[in-house]
Amino acid sequence: MGTAYFTNPVVFLITTLFGLYILALMLRFLFQWMDVDYYNPVSQFLVSITQPPLKLLRSVVPSIGRIDTASIVLMIALQMTAGLAVFFNGGAPISVAALFIWALTELITLLINVFLFAIIIRALISWINPDSYNPAVSLLYTLTEPLLRLSRKIIPPLSGIDLSPLLIIIGLQMLKMIVLPPLQQMIMLLS
Repeated sequence: MGTAYFTNPVVFLITTLFGLYILALMLRFLFQWMDVDYYNPVSQFLVSITQPPLKLLRSVVPSIGRIDTASIVLMIALQMTAGLAVFFNGGAPISVAALFIWALTELITLLINVFLFAIIIRALISWINPDSYNPAVSLLYTLTEPLLRLSRKIIPPLSGIDLSPLLIIIGLQMLKMIVLPPLQQMIMLLS
């Protein structure tokens, strides 16, 4: 067994650990941007695990309006670090510009997937009518309601059936198909 034997587990471990922390940062950014209940236990958990590096970074990177630029900078830096480790372990050379665009592509994919899965989970939850006082459900509703409200203006509920989640899911998948391929092409050109 050579060093290639350990490449896959190392890449898996790196992408999993970095991915989970980047997801926590992404959710914190979205919750802050969408004015989700700060005192919700899930919000408090995300704040507690992401606060130390963000507190340090905010002293250098100020917010721009409602946009927490420190969170964005940290997500990009962590995604680039994970990408560097993955490409290094795979033996593939990559330029800094290609790595930056790769990191942006991964973060855009994560952002779209967060909304995609949130919409799907909310639609499934609506069928079973869960406890509305559940902290996770209230966050899910707050996160998805702006998109669903916009979608309901286009397709109002028909005979008591709300098709707005379907429109959002189709729109998010189309967005992936339109936005991501040009970025992936750019990565190939810069590598």
